Amino acid sequence: MIARAIFLYYNQPMKSFMRYFLIVFLILLGLAGLTALFDSSLKSPTTIPLSDVVTKIDNGSVKEMSIQGDDIQLTLNDGSQVNSKKETGTSVFESLLNLGADKGKLAAVKTEVKDQSGLSAFLSNVLPIVLPFLLIWLIFWFMFRQAQKGSAQTFSFGKSKARLANNVGGRKPVTFGDVAGLLEAKEEISEVVEFLRDPKKFQKLGARIPRGVLLVGAPGTGKTLLARAVANEANVPFYFVSGSEFVEMFVGVGANRVRDTFELAKKTAPSIIFVDEIDAVGRHRGAGLGGGHDEREQTLNQILVEMDGFDTNDAVIVMAATNRPDILDPALLRPGRFDRRVVLDEPSLKDREAILKIHALDKPLAKNVDLTPIAQRTVGFSGADLANLLNESAILAARANQTEITQLNILEAIEKVILGPERRSHVMSKKEKEITAYHEAGHALVAHSLPHSDPVHKISIISRGRGLGYTMKVASEDKYLKSKPEFEAELAMLLAGYAAEKLIFKQTTTGASNDLKVASELARRMVTQFGMSEVLGPVSFHEKDDLVFLGKDLSSAKNYSETIAYQIDTEIKKFVSRGLAIAKKVLSAKIDKLNLIATELIKKETLEQKEFYALVR
Repeated sequence: MIARAIFLYYNQPMKSFMRYFLIVFLILLGLAGLTALFDSSLKSPTTIPLSDVVTKIDNGSVKEMSIQGDDIQLTLNDGSQVNSKKETGTSVFESLLNLGADKGKLAAVKTEVKDQSGLSAFLSNVLPIVLPFLLIWLIFWFMFRQAQKGSAQTFSFGKSKARLANNVGGRKPVTFGDVAGLLEAKEEISEVVEFLRDPKKFQKLGARIPRGVLLVGAPGTGKTLLARAVANEANVPFYFVSGSEFVEMFVGVGANRVRDTFELAKKTAPSIIFVDEIDAVGRHRGAGLGGGHDEREQTLNQILVEMDGFDTNDAVIVMAATNRPDILDPALLRPGRFDRRVVLDEPSLKDREAILKIHALDKPLAKNVDLTPIAQRTVGFSGADLANLLNESAILAARANQTEITQLNILEAIEKVILGPERRSHVMSKKEKEITAYHEAGHALVAHSLPHSDPVHKISIISRGRGLGYTMKVASEDKYLKSKPEFEAELAMLLAGYAAEKLIFKQTTTGASNDLKVASELARRMVTQFGMSEVLGPVSFHEKDDLVFLGKDLSSAKNYSETIAYQIDTEIKKFVSRGLAIAKKVLSAKIDKLNLIATELIKKETLEQKEFYALVR
């Protein structure tokens, strides 16, 4: 397979040559056809043999005779014209007399001898000689041209793919002011930029410039955006490249590209190299098959040497971004290579509001739009999610032929981003609608009744995505820690739909399947990760998620025995059963409220926060 790939790669010039040859051949064929057509249009008069010319001269029917080269044109007494052709190398008169023409009558015909035109002489004499040589020259010219291209591609195969950031794509330059939140991250990064601008300020205190800065964060938290801001803020060359651009199917190409990238940066030092998605090339070595001569490992080894090896350059700083720091090689993360690890968290409430304001600058928002409740409803949204949220709200406004984006557009876009678009074409039967209404009313009523649960913002039985209905509850503030009572309230709320169906209809449906799955996973984390089981105590039984196929970690997926596994399952069932019992107790005590909420849902299909609280109070 590799040999075939190499053969196809190096035979690209031959394919191009055949294509060009075919094009030239078709062009010449077309010119020949046009020439033939042109000649045929010029020679429209009738052509007769030379013996017929003698006959017409003897009959006295020829008025004029025009001679041009070997062509003879006769003008007859009736005004018509005929053509003929004489023998090459002899005169017209000699040919006509040899055929028996009358001398006196031939002398009586008005005769005109014309010189042959330059174009005709060229086409008839020079072109048949020059055209073959011209065609051969064109063939060899294309062959050498394509061969030179192929050799140039061969020698540039290992060249660096890094590009210099200089307002790439004509986009608006991004600065630190355009990056909302991330105060600590911007401080760490801006310090490196300041080091490049004024190194003496740090060097006089014995400080050494960091060789590497690793940006770590979930997808969409702004790693690449922050790097773009650095590219515009730093007054030094900024080279950016993707980690996947180093890895090729030919061994050694990636390492050569790494060398070439650092050589390019050293020539323009001080400079910054940004490697996006470095986990594509910086994975842990020796975790699977392939040995030490694998292309990815050779590329990683070259990066390690260039960052902190025998011959290093302190004036070149490497910035890298990844959302998988757990799979990176330890040698890549040690001080001296990546001295700083900057963690980019999901934005807080204030940060989300600031991000929304930045993305709303180029969008016509209505005057009554308040971004604070939008930020409150978007807990867990990253910067990219918030940008997508405002974009979806703009699309909804355009779909309704509005000139401004309203608060309602943004609130609807939140539900669309989280749950999917409304499926109003998904018509439920009367019975299914009643079951869904009681299911969602059970979720909302239990969430409202438990003290450690978040406030309910909206209830709907309009189908979105794969769900027949939904209950939206949003935390009143950002939370970084959760207690056991909060998890127990969450379990009761998740199982409240199941409990409501059981209480009202004396049976359950498949509508609670996702609730049961989420509740079981939550209970498992409480037991195995958070140490909230009284029986098992504060011990972590967390299974490893990232297994390497045929690697060293395959046989050590579980760090506990089968006896402990049985106890874990027992404790999970205990937590789930306790949550179900709490939900049943609340719904049985407030069954009148449950009926009231479900009845209103069947009528209106959607209950906002104020409407819901008016019912339960």
